[in-house]
Amino acid sequence: MTQELLPTDTELIEAAAALLSRVHDPGAVRVAAAARGISGAVYLGVSLATPRVKVCAESSAVANAKIGGDEAITTIVSVGLGVDDVPHVINPCGVCRELIPKFGQDLRVLVDTGDGVVAAVAPVELLPLPWIRARSYDD
Repeated sequence: MTQELLPTDTELIEAAAALLSRVHDPGAVRVAAAARGISGAVYLGVSLATPRVKVCAESSAVANAKIGGDEAITTIVSVGLGVDDVPHVINPCGVCRELIPKFGQDLRVLVDTGDGVVAAVAPVELLPLPWIRARSYDD
């Protein structure tokens, strides 16, 4: 079930958009993310890409939250450039849809629901059927 945006959500979108506008590089940095920790602090991240390695913006924002001492995040958003070169909210990739729910209870993910309408959703709404391994390799 989608939720309306809060004023703090708009702040996250603006923070990610400002970061992307500052560091965008078509060959290496195409997405920026902002995550709010349970402390209220905002953590930023960017995608990084080389021909062999790709790191998502969401994962770097979550890593920065952990490095900053926050045990969990409450809200996360990603932005990319539109065809008009203006940052806009984009939706997490499949890997991030698995990663994000591991880092917060009642977590809100800001997404584009279509036609540029931005709303908050629960992680379960991103990935209805989570990836399941045939057996555990953690033992």
